[in-house]
Amino acid sequence: MAEADLDVVIRQLAKQQHKMLMAAVKGRRDRYINLAAKAKDKQTRERYKQIAKNAMLQGAAAAKRLQISADNAADSYARSMRHAAVAQAAKRPVKRPKA
Repeated sequence: MAEADLDVVIRQLAKQQHKMLMAAVKGRRDRYINLAAKAKDKQTRERYKQIAKNAMLQGAAAAKRLQISADNAADSYARSMRHAAVAQAAKRPVKRPKA
């Protein structure tokens, strides 16, 4: 790949960050599920399960916001490059052959 467009790079980085964030969220959720399994009474077990559920919901929402933000940035960059190319093409003077 000689030259990659920056919008593609932005999307790839966001995809990697999304995967890492979701892996961390799932790890945190699993930690709370394990604590729930080890809990002695029902109230504690239910509390840990609710914490695990909330952790997953909040993490998924954060990952979605990250993805949307990256998509917006990539789209904005691509759009600005298209506008710059059109503006540059409009600025070029027409060369007339010398007679």
